[in-house]
Amino acid sequence: MLTEKVEQMMEWSSRRSVIRMNGDKFRRFVKAPPRNYSVIVMFTALQPQRQCSVCRQANEEYQVLANSWRYSSAFSNKLFFTVVDYDEGADVFQQLNMNSAPTFMHFPAKGKPKRADTFDLQRIGFASEQLAKWIADRTDVQIRVFRPPNYSGTIALALLVSLVGGLLYLRRNNLEFIYNKTGWAMAALCVVFAMTSGQMWNHIRGPPYAHKNPQNGQVSYIHGSSQAQFVAESHIILLLNAAITMGMVLLNEAATSKGDVGKRRIICLVGLGLVVFFFSFLLSIFRSKYHGYPYSFLIK
Repeated sequence: MLTEKVEQMMEWSSRRSVIRMNGDKFRRFVKAPPRNYSVIVMFTALQPQRQCSVCRQANEEYQVLANSWRYSSAFSNKLFFTVVDYDEGADVFQQLNMNSAPTFMHFPAKGKPKRADTFDLQRIGFASEQLAKWIADRTDVQIRVFRPPNYSGTIALALLVSLVGGLLYLRRNNLEFIYNKTGWAMAALCVVFAMTSGQMWNHIRGPPYAHKNPQNGQVSYIHGSSQAQFVAESHIILLLNAAITMGMVLLNEAATSKGDVGKRRIICLVGLGLVVFFFSFLLSIFRSKYHGYPYSFLIK
């Protein structure tokens, strides 16, 4: 019986790197003994009506990892990658008391899964490299991730260089705009906003854009822990920092300009309002992530 199970899993793997399973296949090839192979299972909800964008993003990374294992020289029958979609195996979700997707679990060759056999997606993200590291810790199987070539970055860089080169050529007789301090200041601020909002963390960890509660459908854009964040969260922080900076610029303009007093007073009030309101909003987000932080301002 064990030989038949291994041969069947190998046959499915030869057709597709990630084996799709329903409830019956899951119980027979993953849960039921005997089994001398480990199984990585992604529990997901990929059907369009589920509207799980995170599931689709995680599935792409999972496919990259499974293909890297399937076409590597170290490929063997010690490890298989499978997926259980909610619409094809709702009974499996109920059996495991699972109420969120996507979820990655490791089912060892012997014994039952432990707590560490569930991948901490919220804290680590679902990048293929992070999944490969987790699998190595649980199975001692080393997977080197090979990503398909992506030339979009190269093409975008080439277009940008061409655009800048063309602009400089057209304005070759008048290059005073290069010395525009305001333009360089705006460019520097954009870089600062991107770096301080957590964009680099998103690039390294690959977190989901947001989280949708499958029970009530509520979407969370702010992660409740200080150890992780969503992509939407970094966008929100970027906009808040930009609004606060705009307020500071207006306050400085009102203090240093020599225009009409009434106009300067309006600019001052607008700038002060931007700083006070959006800094209060930023502080409230900080409180929601760092539980126990005692300070707040305007917004709880």
